[in-house]
Amino acid sequence: MSTHARRARVFAAAGVGLLIAGVLALVVGLRAQQSAPQPPPSAASPVSIVPRTGSPSDASPSGRTGTGRTSPRTRGPILARSLPVRLAIPAIGVDTKVQQLGLNPDGSVQVPPLGRDSHAGWYKYSPTPGELGPSVVLGHIDSAAYGPGVFFRLGDLRQRDRISITLADRTVAVFEVERVVEYRKAQFPTLAVYGNTDHAALRLITCGGTFDPARHSYESNIVAYAALVSAHPS
Repeated sequence: MSTHARRARVFAAAGVGLLIAGVLALVVGLRAQQSAPQPPPSAASPVSIVPRTGSPSDASPSGRTGTGRTSPRTRGPILARSLPVRLAIPAIGVDTKVQQLGLNPDGSVQVPPLGRDSHAGWYKYSPTPGELGPSVVLGHIDSAAYGPGVFFRLGDLRQRDRISITLADRTVAVFEVERVVEYRKAQFPTLAVYGNTDHAALRLITCGGTFDPARHSYESNIVAYAALVSAHPS
């Protein structure tokens, strides 16, 4: 894929960033919302997960990017494109299937179906986990009907917690959390979340903050930023 095409795909995700932030609002019970953990300010302080310098041979186990070309400006490992099938986050008790999410007819981003066993969803117009750029995974926080959702404890993640994503090619991509931030939806930083990166990045997104019973939605989003650190066979 050309640099122009890759940037077009990444910024397609950026262009719908605020829509993602909006459609993740759920109709929930206030009591459930109050028990959902929110990240403290200390969790927003980034840590360096992948090195700032390195040679092109450091770009991936094969010395190649996910597009099949070496890149001297790429930091950390890079994997070939492969669809995500399962997500595990031991620190917060998550072990879930991953489904693909696209766009609704009105241009808004789809969210996983809300149910008793609601799964996480990967936004298919973002890079696959392990490719160069920010791969986007969405999950519900809770609902009045079913209680805590798959990302109910996302606000409990901390720097250097590990996230494993099993891919269709039977590779397990291992990420480490760089920071966890709560953003007011009106101030959602689209470029920071969805913009180009020089490494294989991951963004986990759910609702958070104060629940507004009048609007039947949360006022904020929680975003966990992570970077690929390794990979191994499943």
